[in-house]
Amino acid sequence: MHIELNIEQLKIIMKNICITSITLFFTLFVQAQAVGIGTTTPASSAQLDVSSTTQGFLPPRMTAGQRTLISSPTNGLLVYQTDYPSGLYYFNAGVWSSVSVPTHYPSVTICNQKWMDKNLDVTTYRNGDTIAYVTDFTAWAALTTGAWCYYNNDPSRNSIHGKLYNWYAVNDPRGLAPVGWHIPTDAEWTTLENCLGGATLAGGKMKVTGTTTWSSPNDATNTSGFAGLPGGFRTGSIWNNLTLTGYGWSSTENDASTAWLRTMIYNTTNLSRFSFSKFFGCSVRCLRD
Repeated sequence: MHIELNIEQLKIIMKNICITSITLFFTLFVQAQAVGIGTTTPASSAQLDVSSTTQGFLPPRMTAGQRTLISSPTNGLLVYQTDYPSGLYYFNAGVWSSVSVPTHYPSVTICNQKWMDKNLDVTTYRNGDTIAYVTDFTAWAALTTGAWCYYNNDPSRNSIHGKLYNWYAVNDPRGLAPVGWHIPTDAEWTTLENCLGGATLAGGKMKVTGTTTWSSPNDATNTSGFAGLPGGFRTGSIWNNLTLTGYGWSSTENDASTAWLRTMIYNTTNLSRFSFSKFFGCSVRCLRD
């Protein structure tokens, strides 16, 4: 087949070939070189280096509802949430988390661990989602998702004893512990226990002294500074042991229905290890990351 082209048609073809070649060259150049905005010497380790002393970088802005509707977000994705709680959020390992300055929590260093010196009392997960507040016994016993309550549904208990959480809240991927903290594993509780002389002595060194919060006799010295408090626990039908025992969930599962925790008891120096049903409500102590 013979095709004849006039001069104008040849010019158009040559022009398109030139544009395509330049575009291909530029694409390959960009892929091979760091790109600078506001700088002629972008850092070689950066794909994009933005430099300015008068303007900032502005990520996409959206509501929490819009953020959660993003399809198949990639790890590292960053957006600014415009509604409460507003701020930068990033996606990693299946979870959106807030990029925020960690709230200050009093802590104590014991050996090489830094522990909160109070029981946890948050009502939202790390990403700002609300944790269910459940007061009814039947509803509580049926839960397989995170929830919290006050001992005996009495808010006045919060200032001293903190809140009680089921293990589903402890294990929720949104994070029960505040930014910069985590729920200790069973092994991390064991590290604390060994540091304080073993299971038969650690509890006495961890409990606050006196009988203002603990029942008598309170065999305690609090020489570790842990300031362990009683808090009791909740089952599907009763509240129990408010001033007799202090519990601390671990993040470690025992089996399909139970998880490990540690217990301090009013009349011993022991730090005891038990597994409780995951729907039980117990106190939580956090460990610094």
